[in-house]
Amino acid sequence: MDKSLNTDRFLEVMGNYPTGVTVVTTTNDLKVPLGLTVNSFASVSLDPLLVLWSIDNSVSTYPVFTQTDHFAINVLANDQADICSSFAIKDIDRFSQCEWEFSNRNLPIISGAAGVLQCKTFKRIEAGDHMILIGEVIDILSTDKQPLLYHRRKMGGIPDSFYE
Repeated sequence: MDKSLNTDRFLEVMGNYPTGVTVVTTTNDLKVPLGLTVNSFASVSLDPLLVLWSIDNSVSTYPVFTQTDHFAINVLANDQADICSSFAIKDIDRFSQCEWEFSNRNLPIISGAAGVLQCKTFKRIEAGDHMILIGEVIDILSTDKQPLLYHRRKMGGIPDSFYE
């Protein structure tokens, strides 16, 4: 089969798979906050508590994220679509677009997130044109906010009818 046909079909199927939306954050060597929008996020293990996410090899912050010892997964709330968009745009000061603060572990945390998992890097795995980063969860912030979802290039919350 034609490779582009396989890629197109793959993207079609994956685009029809709803996911939550996160912003992964860390700091560089100068303690400047860095972050990017990520929907390739999943839980891995309960003992120890492990999560994973992946980063494209071509992303400008790739060297920092693949070398950092700590990162935070900010699970965006359903009213934070603008933050998702801001952290997906290149060459802007992403952190000036939202409220945030440094955590007690010196990681940038986005205010109003549905939840935050602060992690220490557990393992890095090269996988095609991405690096999979597995983090051990070392601190958790949880709220009762609904998560932001991504489906077919659109963002939104869980409809109330879902719970009926």
